[in-house]
Amino acid sequence: MKKLSMFIGCMTAAFLMTGCGEMPNLTQEETELISEYAVGVLLKYDTAHGRRLVDTSGYVLEEEPEEPVEEPEEPVEEEQPEPETEELVVVDVSQDEEETQPTASSVEQYYGIPNISITYQGCEIADSYPPTGEGETLFFSMDATPGMQLLVLKFNAQNLSGEDQTLNMLGYGATFRISVNGEPSKGALATMLVNDMQTYNSMIPANTSVDLVSIVEVPQGTNPGTIDFILRGGDTDGTLHLQ
Repeated sequence: MKKLSMFIGCMTAAFLMTGCGEMPNLTQEETELISEYAVGVLLKYDTAHGRRLVDTSGYVLEEEPEEPVEEPEEPVEEEQPEPETEELVVVDVSQDEEETQPTASSVEQYYGIPNISITYQGCEIADSYPPTGEGETLFFSMDATPGMQLLVLKFNAQNLSGEDQTLNMLGYGATFRISVNGEPSKGALATMLVNDMQTYNSMIPANTSVDLVSIVEVPQGTNPGTIDFILRGGDTDGTLHLQ
């Protein structure tokens, strides 16, 4: 920088020494040479030259830390308490139902049969029914299964009107169950007997009656002390205590 100042000073002195004299006439080429030389000297001794552009090779760029990506937390399933299971208790109420059945006054009253009176006539125990006479041929007969006997309940249906009347027990949906000596009831047997009260469908002449039966199997040697005749087909069951 000092040499630059001295050069400029010499050049200034050279011009001043000319005093009031004329300035030396320089050609265009000489003027350009002096200018190039002056610029070269200035650039040579300018310590700041070349450092105006910032060299960033020595710098280390600090990377911004990446923010951690929070993964969504999986919902934790709460353990549901197992439902308490109630022990299923099976209760046989068939016997209780039979015990609480209302008492029916008669067969005709329960089914609403007009002008007919049906009465119980007694019972018998047999190995087969109906009994056959000597030389008699039956259209239908039935035998008890081994170890069992037939309990035949006998009824009488009387026509109380002065006109012939049809008694159609099938039309009333009549079904019977029979309990002997307080044992669980059994369904009356379905037979092809023409006088089976459960399936009877025929005309009873005026002022006459017909004999009807209802049959159930009982163990051999049974002595029927009590007989409950259970009527079904209506809104509720009804029971006739026959004996």
